[in-house]
Order: sequence, then structure tokens, then C-alpha cells
Amino acid sequence: MKGSVIVNTDWEQGIINKNIYGQFAEHLGRCIYEGLWVGQDSPIPHTDGIRNDVVEALKQLNIPVLRWPGGCFADEYHWKDGIGPKENRKRMVNTHWGGVVENNHFGTHEFFQLCELLNAEPYICGNVGSGTVQEMSEWVEYMTFDGESPMAAWRQENGREKPWKLKYFGVGNENWGCGGNMRPEYYADLYRCYQTYVRNYGENRIYRIAGGANVDDYRWTEVLMREAGHLMDGLSLHNYTIPGSWEGKRHAVGFDEAEWFETMKKSLHMDELITRHSAIMDQYDPDKRVGLIVDEWGTWFLTEPGTNPGFLYQQNTMRDALVAGLHLHIFHNHHDRVQMTNIAQMVNVLQAMVLTEGPAMLLTPTYHVFEMFKVHQDAQALAIHAKVGNYEYDGDSIPQVSVSASKAQDGFIHISLCNVHPGESANLSLELRGLEEVKEINGVVLASDDMQAHNTFDQPERVKKEAFTSYQLQEQHLDVTLPPMSVVMLTIAP
Repeated sequence: MKGSVIVNTDWEQGIINKNIYGQFAEHLGRCIYEGLWVGQDSPIPHTDGIRNDVVEALKQLNIPVLRWPGGCFADEYHWKDGIGPKENRKRMVNTHWGGVVENNHFGTHEFFQLCELLNAEPYICGNVGSGTVQEMSEWVEYMTFDGESPMAAWRQENGREKPWKLKYFGVGNENWGCGGNMRPEYYADLYRCYQTYVRNYGENRIYRIAGGANVDDYRWTEVLMREAGHLMDGLSLHNYTIPGSWEGKRHAVGFDEAEWFETMKKSLHMDELITRHSAIMDQYDPDKRVGLIVDEWGTWFLTEPGTNPGFLYQQNTMRDALVAGLHLHIFHNHHDRVQMTNIAQMVNVLQAMVLTEGPAMLLTPTYHVFEMFKVHQDAQALAIHAKVGNYEYDGDSIPQVSVSASKAQDGFIHISLCNVHPGESANLSLELRGLEEVKEINGVVLASDDMQAHNTFDQPERVKKEAFTSYQLQEQHLDVTLPPMSVVMLTIAP
């Protein structure tokens, strides 16, 4: 395939919010327990029970924001059971995910410590489905009140003298489903009530996020914006990339080209979802004050054979890497409305960054995409005009190449490219319009000649980024050859 791309290096379109690169850690499977929390008596190196190797790996991603404790788990989580001396914490059954008993050793204090270790903003999701207004209100007071009050005194008794800074708070999760099976009108009324008591104490200012739609439930968005839009700062959207169907999911490894193509096409559907939900939001919020928060997205396959089906543990291949790249480009393109996203999930669950097995840890192809793309965080999106060919399969077609570009504060230009075709390279002519001089170009690539390629504990570096040199510069033009099924990042020093 041959194509052309114009990158307008002097046409800035707006900031790509760094929170688009957010993460999600739920009490689900081995995400929290074993993946992030090994306990204070573990032989695995840790900091107060939080696993060191995983934290060090995740720090390389510059994670801006971390969502916790769910997910569906959030609407059955009672925060008071997860504070105080660990030996006194109430055990609970995780009814949503595997029916396992949790000891509540990872709670509010531990989550904030994890965020501090990662240098990430905490995003807490409160319990609307089975919790009370009082419970939510007291949690916010416990975390953020700097003064004399029962909750502040309790926090101090538990070892934290000063309040934490909490910017993001979600009022419920998936209340159309696991969070209560509510109608949008009912949830809108509940949201109006609950958010009233998510108070701003002192100088802490909370960005309140309402529970939004599932996939293409546009009526949910319309009702929430009409009835409560003026009382929210963000509205969530959930959409997973699922080849097959919800009831007939496919395997993470061992797929054919038909499933590869279907996965790429369903990834691109995110653009339509954001466009249509945003159009509804525009009717009630033309100034785009309310952010669209895509706080659950990513691939969802069958769990790996021999694992607990409620743990949602799946492998991560080059297919997942392309899914990540396509989604991040779409979020960049909608930077005016999309203010945060949180891929599901950070460790050992669904489209994870990191997988662990006992003391061993590996980085997934998706991890490498997030590491390569972190240069886009808080950069200026640049206008692009692309003419690329299609990837055709079985009478259907999608664009073969996806491109995004940004300008960092230091003036460096970053261009990310995804070639979704599993068997054909892509030859592109890139015009760097508006750039007077190119001093230096560096490139990295994530690619493989096998669509099933993934990292295992026996081969933890089968898929990893490498130097990319398949380009030629002639004045302000770059001729670039993208390998099949590849993700490339070019850094251009002006």
C-alpha cells in the first residue's frame, strides 16, 4: 500500500489531555491481590506490601490517573471495611468476580500510597448500587477534610494526619447493569442526590463523574445530560472490543485473520460512539465543559484455559497492541470532549500492561504502546491530512494506516503510526508542512511477523520495541515503510 500524510507542524488544534492515558485497577482476579499487593510478609520485594517490580515498570508509563476500586466491585464495596488495623478488617466475598473471599488488606490508605508511588492522580469510584448517601459522604470527608470531625479523627487514628488530595470521584459505576439495573431517569435522580454530598473541603476541588452509557445507549446520555448535566464535570462511557459476541467471546491467542480483521474494525467503532455521544452532549453543553470519560475500554476475550473464569485473565498479543494504538489515536482526535480514559485493566486482567506469576513479571505488547505513546501526554494535537489505502478482507475494508501527531512543549514533533494489515507493509510519504528544518529523527517500532506473538514467562521479550530506521528524509519529506502489523513512533527534533 502507498499513501501520503501531511502533518501540519504549525497548526495546533488543542491539548491532548494526559489523562487519556489513565489506568484502571479493580478488585478483580489477580489485579490487586498478587498483581499489585503481595502483603507485608511476602518474600517478593515490596514497599509496605505493594509490589516493587510492578510499580517500577508502571512508573515508566507516566500514568496520570488511576481508577479504583471498580468497576462492578465498586457498587458492593464498603470502604469502612478496608481501613484500620489489618487484622481487624472485615473479610468479604467478591460476588462479581470469582466468588473469592478478600481480606480487605488493600483499602483506602493502601490505594493512596500506590498512587503516590506511581505519581498518579487517584480516581475513586463510589458505591451507589448498594451504598448510602451517608457512606459516600463520609468517605469523602475521611479522605479530604482537614479539620476537626469524626471522619478526620478516624483517619488520623489510622495513621494519616493530613488529608489526601482527591480530584476525581465517580458517583457509581454501570448503574444500568451491575451497579443496580437502573433506568436512566432513576439514576439521574440518584446522581443529583448523591453528588450533593460529595463535598469540596478546604482547597480540595472534586471533579464529579456521573455513570454514563454502555456502548451505544444514546438515550442514557441524553437523559443524564438533560436532567443532571449542570451538576457533573464528567460523564463516563464504557465500550469493550469483543470479537464474536458477548455470549460468544473468542480466544486471546489462536485466532485467524477473520478475527484479526473483526477486532480492528470493532476498535475503529469507538470513533462513531464518541462522535454520537458527543453530539448529544453538545446539545446541553455547547461549551464542552463536561468531559467524556471513557473509563473502561480494551479487549475482552475468553479467559486463559485452566484459570478461574471470573478472574478475566487473558494473554496479550500484537493484536492488542494495535487495538491500543487505534484507540489512543481516536481519543487524540476527540481531545475537545474526551478528557480521560482508563484502559481495563492495569495488571493481570483483560488488556493488561503487566502480567505476573508468583515472583515473575512480564510486560505486554500493550505496555510497550503506552510507553511509546506517553510523549503525546499534554502535547498539542497537530492537524493531519492523510490519504491511505484500505485493508480489505472478505469483501469488507478498513483504513490500513492510522496516524496521529503532536507537538511537545519543547517543540519536538511526535508522529505515531499503526499499520493494521497483518501481511502487507505500508509505504507512506510524510510531508512535515510548516517545519523549516529537521535536525534529527529517531524512531522506535513494535512489530512481529506473527499475529499471535506474545510474551510469556519463558519468553518475556518476544515482543518488544526496537529501533526503527525504515525511513528516508528529503528536506521536509519523509518516506516511511511500516512493517505489517506494526506500531511506530517517530520523534523529530526541529
